[in-house]
Amino acid sequence: MNELKIYLENLIPFTENEMTIFTSLFSQIKLKKKDYLAKEGEYSHKLAFLNTGVIRAFFRNKSGNEYNKTFFTPSNFVAAYSSIITKQKNLINIQCLTDCTLQVTDFDKITSLYKDYSKIESLARILAERKFAIKEKREIELVTLEAKERYEIFKKEYPNLENQISQYHIASYLGITPTQLSRIRAKR
Repeated sequence: MNELKIYLENLIPFTENEMTIFTSLFSQIKLKKKDYLAKEGEYSHKLAFLNTGVIRAFFRNKSGNEYNKTFFTPSNFVAAYSSIITKQKNLINIQCLTDCTLQVTDFDKITSLYKDYSKIESLARILAERKFAIKEKREIELVTLEAKERYEIFKKEYPNLENQISQYHIASYLGITPTQLSRIRAKR
């Protein structure tokens, strides 16, 4: 819970009471490598804060090919955001790439506090704005940058992640094949 409090303190000046109310909504869970936090076609309601481990968000096309959308590393909120906000079925999967420890709550419990705690509503807005900015940057990079440039950005944004996850996950995230990734690494 300490990681969550530290993260929150850097975003919003919560009073001690507000911090207690917000963090009391979360409970710790442990998931194993390959476990899912969310699956496509299901409804999501969980918001999680990742304490330890690595998680990927991905989608699968009709042929069964998987495409990694993003990775979550410690001290990040994780959710199937479209589903928890729209109340529609998930379009993505959220799967652990390593064993993970998370703090989890029901998103509706958080939204029920908005009326009485404006800082909690502000926190949600700040997090949504950050997620949107990250998503927009990533989409632009995918269509404007060469694979080598995307790989360099990946290494800066996710230091040491290369040593924790499979090469094909990184290649999928970069929008290239594992063979192409091997060539890029060999040229360095």
